[in-house]
Amino acid sequence: MTALAPYPGFSETSPVPRHVAIIMDGNGRWASLRGKPRSFGHRAGVEAVRRVVEAAADIGIEYLTLYGFSTENWKRPQSEVSDLMGLLRIFLKRELSTLHKNGVRIKVIGDRSRFEEDIRRLLDDSEHRTANNTRLNLTIALSYGARAEITEAMRAIALKVRDGVLDPADVNEAVIEQHLATAGMPDPDLLIRSSGEQRISNFLLWQCAYAEFIFDEVLWPDFDRSHLEKAIENYAGRERRFGAVV
Repeated sequence: MTALAPYPGFSETSPVPRHVAIIMDGNGRWASLRGKPRSFGHRAGVEAVRRVVEAAADIGIEYLTLYGFSTENWKRPQSEVSDLMGLLRIFLKRELSTLHKNGVRIKVIGDRSRFEEDIRRLLDDSEHRTANNTRLNLTIALSYGARAEITEAMRAIALKVRDGVLDPADVNEAVIEQHLATAGMPDPDLLIRSSGEQRISNFLLWQCAYAEFIFDEVLWPDFDRSHLEKAIENYAGRERRFGAVV
């Protein structure tokens, strides 16, 4: 992968978060500032995804989770949704070989039933082809909403209780985590949101219970390795106590 110049304040000896989650926000505003349609911003946002995935692998992050398309995004104008679906197709077709060659393992979380059949096939193929890669675990949240994820987990647990497979007394946090879409993944250490908005928008609500939050003013199409390294430098200076007193 292409090496990029490091952020001046970033130290290679700084603690690197094992799992970084990013809410990629600001494509529309970025395009509007340039007098362009929102689709122009989404296309630029794909380039930012490429840069950040490369940087995360180079830095040594083990897990990178990107909020690509929420359940609420289906409410956007049909023309914009169609354009986003087209970009998703292009990304999966063009980038899969490069991601696979560079040791990136792809996992997709969210409700795939709303995607057209060809996209579902592309998602399945991406996961299958990269299943044994170990350099970076890239999770893409598509048609994803944390409340829906938790609701589905509760439904699955309730069915097991009903069928006598699981005793209600045995339902604990570990059992719930095993039924989430992120089962087997560590919780995010660091959550970054671009564009300056300070909310998590129904993203990884359970998993981010003890994550460090960083809200960066930069719009997503301008996000690059320097912003990621600056966020990690900020993260490294924080004291994580997980509710305890040190």
